[in-house]
Formats: sequence, C-alpha cells, structure tokens
Amino acid sequence: MRKKLNLKKGDYVVVISGEDKGKKGHILRAFPSTGRVIVEKVNMIKKHAKPSQRNPQGGIINKEAPIMASKVMLFNEKLNTVSKPVIQIREGRRIRVCKKSGDEL
Repeated sequence: MRKKLNLKKGDYVVVISGEDKGKKGHILRAFPSTGRVIVEKVNMIKKHAKPSQRNPQGGIINKEAPIMASKVMLFNEKLNTVSKPVIQIREGRRIRVCKKSGDEL
C-alpha cells in the first residue's frame, strides 16, 4: 500500500529536518510513487557532465536532488507558519485547504 502524496508542483514548502532544515522554496517536481519531491535551491548536488550539443563545454553542474516528502511541510505565508493541507468538499468540488487558516490553496 502506497501513501498518498499531499504536496503538488508549485506548492511553497519549508524543509523541517535534515541538512537543509529551515530552507524554503517551491516544489519543482513531485514523484508520488517514491514519495519524493524536488524543491528549488534545496539538496543541491554536483553533477559531472560530458560535453554535448546542449552543453558543449561540459563540466560540473549544480542541480537539485529529490528529498523525502516527509521532510517538507506546506508553508502558509499569511500566518508565517507551517500547516497541513486538508481536502474539503465545497460546491461539489474537492478543494485543498490550509488546516490552520482555512484558506484555499
């Protein structure tokens, strides 16, 4: 049984544990099957690239690596704190809502 991922691409999150604890950023990509997300400017790695048509110089490239979704939490800028997303049914539609403030995401 696979746990459902509550975060989506574009969500503003904060890292709550690990080496990058406290960093904030938007989710660039989500991988629900593995439970991982890529957050901008978090978990940066160096990748050695061979010269190619796209990158004729080659060299060392800095890029983001995936981290476990359990290590990030949705950030509410209005309250300036973290909160969980909750699904509510309004007017027959499923809407993600901030648990603490009730604001629509």
